[in-house]
Amino acid sequence: MSEVGKEPSAEEISRRTLLASVGAAGAGLAVFAAGAGKPVYAAKGGSTRKKTGPAPKAPFDSMRDWVAALEANGLLMRFDRIDQDKYEITGLFFRATDQYSMYGAPTMLFEEVKIDGKWMKGPVLVNLYGHWNTDAIVWNLPAVPGDHYATYNGAMVYMKDMLAKNGGKFPELPPVEIPRDQAPCKQVVLKGDEIDLLAFPFVKTNPADGGRYVNTGSHFMVDAKLGANFGTYRAEIKGPRKLGINIEPNQTGDKFLKAAQKRGEKSVKYSIVLGQDPMVWLLSGTRLAPRFTDAPQDELAIAGGMRGKPIEVVRSEDTDILIPAHAEFVIEGEVQLDGPFENEGPFGEMFGYLGPVKENNYVMTVNTVTHRRDPWFTNAMTGMQRASVTAPADAMYSVLLGKQIPNFVAYTNPQDAMGFVVMSIDKKAAGEGLAAGLKVAQRNPIAKVVVVVDKDVNILDRREVIFAIGSRWQPNPASKIIDDAFGLQTDPSQVKYARTSKIVIDATRQLAAEGGREVFPETNRALLEQGAPGIFEHVDKLYGEVLRSWKRL
Repeated sequence: MSEVGKEPSAEEISRRTLLASVGAAGAGLAVFAAGAGKPVYAAKGGSTRKKTGPAPKAPFDSMRDWVAALEANGLLMRFDRIDQDKYEITGLFFRATDQYSMYGAPTMLFEEVKIDGKWMKGPVLVNLYGHWNTDAIVWNLPAVPGDHYATYNGAMVYMKDMLAKNGGKFPELPPVEIPRDQAPCKQVVLKGDEIDLLAFPFVKTNPADGGRYVNTGSHFMVDAKLGANFGTYRAEIKGPRKLGINIEPNQTGDKFLKAAQKRGEKSVKYSIVLGQDPMVWLLSGTRLAPRFTDAPQDELAIAGGMRGKPIEVVRSEDTDILIPAHAEFVIEGEVQLDGPFENEGPFGEMFGYLGPVKENNYVMTVNTVTHRRDPWFTNAMTGMQRASVTAPADAMYSVLLGKQIPNFVAYTNPQDAMGFVVMSIDKKAAGEGLAAGLKVAQRNPIAKVVVVVDKDVNILDRREVIFAIGSRWQPNPASKIIDDAFGLQTDPSQVKYARTSKIVIDATRQLAAEGGREVFPETNRALLEQGAPGIFEHVDKLYGEVLRSWKRL
């Protein structure tokens, strides 16, 4: 084992516990206690960061900077220790989303975690990008107090403006390579039998999972013809130096490995990066970068362009693969393309259900690990949390749909209701609602239930969407079923792999030419706004703070 470099003091974040919550809203979490009789403490509302200087702001060079910004914005809860042998992290997080919703739950940091009978030093963090406000914080945009929808829409406007200024694509800034002695991810180097992945606090999220997982890694690969790429794929820890790799068919990583197999190569070496900065993590798990165009796409350059500052990179130990220098933990290994292969899973999938065992998956032999001193770890609460900020993907998809769908207004893919997407249009003619929904259903594998609503419906507010379905939709004739279409592989309802039926629901007001009423009545809310102009601004000024400060029971 070797150590190099110094921990950058600018990225330090205070380690301290918090006083138990005194409000009824936090009481349910504050009383939660971890193993060995040592209590954990839940955060009070507001900032929980020590006043050691100004909080980091975008662009964020590291995950630690990002966590410090979350803490400064009152979105971090710290806990001394928690017993994951009893699945306390999972139970606690489910309770947090029960109380605050997937889009309202805070980030959680656990200083010590009990795993396989041992207390392991963390911290371990979950839900780094779950809250609505993270879409504003990550771009250094203002959050609208008490109005998460306005905050998110502000991020959408920012993203669309970025795309408009760059010809419909996100801008690029090539990464900058720095010396390895300046790269925090190189502070500790482990080789061969020095490595024991089981000695680090990677957790088993659910009792039904196949084991402990490295499930927030960006897998960095380089192919002689396809170029460089990185993507997020889960990896089951099968031994101190062995990982079961799960890359779904047709994902980019699978195409890289199969291309190498086709060329007759026996193995592929690549790096798995953990504890990424927000932009690298965003690019790792989304389709924001164009795939397989004439020229290889530099996703690190796109990450740099989106944040307005180049990503600092360093070369891997065993290959020339460039990786983010400010990462927390890097696993370098070799995947045998001609086997042996092993089963992997089961695992709790993004739809919120247990997925099947994957047969004959790739296996990685780990040869090198590098990490920061006292590395931080993240665990994806898959199917329970929003994986990353979503405004960039929603904005890009909205720009594309705006070119294809007449009178398009807005689009969203709710992360807490996989398979369900919502779009609004300013309908002018009969048939526009169903036609718009069919275009989304035919090109988006996630879109199994497509709901189209009028422009007066807030598509981010599920209550308004359901209200529109209940009051404006007639199943006949305002529905269309597609019998067989490409679907997301992790959908548990599918009988045939990656194939699904779909439904389009036109919940817009049906025009007379569509069999609707000659005159559709106005909503009570619309009539209020017409008869009492400015009423909402008026009550917001008088009573807005009272409503915002009320603690929910």
